[in-house]
Amino acid sequence: MTKITIGLGENKSVLSACELFRKENEDVEITFADNDDDLVKAILDDEIDGVVRGSLPASSVMKQLNGKFTDISRATYINGKNVEFLLTPVGIDEGMSVEEKLRIAVHCGEFLEKQSKKVKIAVMASGRKGDYGRSEEISKSIDESEELTRLIKENTHFEVKNHYILIEKAIKENCNVIIAPNGIIGNIIFRSLVLVNSWPSCGAVTFGINKIYIDTSRDQNTNGYLRSLKLAYKLANI
Repeated sequence: MTKITIGLGENKSVLSACELFRKENEDVEITFADNDDDLVKAILDDEIDGVVRGSLPASSVMKQLNGKFTDISRATYINGKNVEFLLTPVGIDEGMSVEEKLRIAVHCGEFLEKQSKKVKIAVMASGRKGDYGRSEEISKSIDESEELTRLIKENTHFEVKNHYILIEKAIKENCNVIIAPNGIIGNIIFRSLVLVNSWPSCGAVTFGINKIYIDTSRDQNTNGYLRSLKLAYKLANI
């Protein structure tokens, strides 16, 4: 029996997703967490196989987890008919340094390799290479993207390319890890693709903890939460 806990907040689409998931998987026991503290307890409980944030707020959960673990990062798993990639960073306070983005890149690459996938990383910036000098912020972002690309090449065996601001080319070239300039931009990309344009997402995989925790948006629909439950179940049974 696989035990999964999911957070239940104001968005009751979680309940519909759980009902559909139970019909497909009889070997699953689903319990609900009504607040952040109970969700964290479930993550730390060795008897729970996987946890999904559901529709609870995330800030308190991540704050508590960051107090217990030193190397946490997240990447949203987007997988549609013709696309499949990890988008990171997606937390608005994440990915603020080159060093942090390097750790995230390593986590994403290792996650994909465990699923026997070849890693192809796209590093993003706030402008094209030719936009250097248009503003201090743009130049800084381009410098950081080039440094990050260099560090990934030097410290991993993953394929990596700096796509600067051209995310459309990164997706067209089937990159399966897309590293945004920072978590704010990553969060906007996620909302534009998933919540506005309805690209299918399984939620964000959490790295750096010895537990399966899928972070989800409070604004996700029934199918979105269903995909997150399926991913938690799949990872728990690998």
